[in-house]
Amino acid sequence: MPEGDTVFLTAHRLDEALAGAELTRGELRHPELSTADLTGRTVLGVRSVGKHLFTRFDRDLSLHSHLRMDGSWHLYRPGERWRRPDHQVRAVLSTADRVAVGFRLHDLKLLPTAQEHGLVGHLGPDLLDPDWGPALAGQAADRLAAEPDRELGLALLDQRVMAGIGNLYRAEVCFLLGVTPWSPVSTVDPAEVVRLCHDLLARNAWRPEQSTTGELARGRQHWVYERGGRRCLRCGSAVRRAVQGSGVQQRNTWYCPRCQRGPVPGSS
Repeated sequence: MPEGDTVFLTAHRLDEALAGAELTRGELRHPELSTADLTGRTVLGVRSVGKHLFTRFDRDLSLHSHLRMDGSWHLYRPGERWRRPDHQVRAVLSTADRVAVGFRLHDLKLLPTAQEHGLVGHLGPDLLDPDWGPALAGQAADRLAAEPDRELGLALLDQRVMAGIGNLYRAEVCFLLGVTPWSPVSTVDPAEVVRLCHDLLARNAWRPEQSTTGELARGRQHWVYERGGRRCLRCGSAVRRAVQGSGVQQRNTWYCPRCQRGPVPGSS
């Protein structure tokens, strides 16, 4: 699932392309929205909230979309060939100059703009909120500290704690904190965790490349994420991969057995 910075950049690019323009085509290919026609609506803007996207139109209307595991929005010029097959298209928003195409968008909903909070009100503070500051950081830290015995890796993925962290940053944040993802929240400083999460997402929010090491060279962008069996960039030990969570929350994660202290399950 895309991280919050990827969704933020998607919203920014859609906003630049569509905001202020009238739709010459507004088609939604979704079972519940197939009769909706947005043609003639003016796009007021596009914003992200954690991993949620809201495209706002005039007359108090918003289109909510969520990328899930495989969804994406592409931008084209009129007449340009789309890079994915037509059967994957779920939304087409065209203006005189640009065409925004949503592929494999499993979650689409039209709702009054004033009711957006009903879809995202349960989320913790958005790490890339334009109003981010001490107040929102404090709220996120309090939510994280509320369950001190919870595994840190699971808490980081919980969007009700703070919105925007995915599997990549879960692994990387734990590495930078020097603890394994299975360590309890009580072993870390919640305020430091929130600061690190915000700093990493903010650092990568304006570019497609996601680096936690400060390097952009291939193979050196991440400390441990998807590096199972390869050498740790810090100490040279073999990075290990293991599973955290159960059921629909089960995910692979990665850690360095030398650089990170704390409990570990069976690993490979």
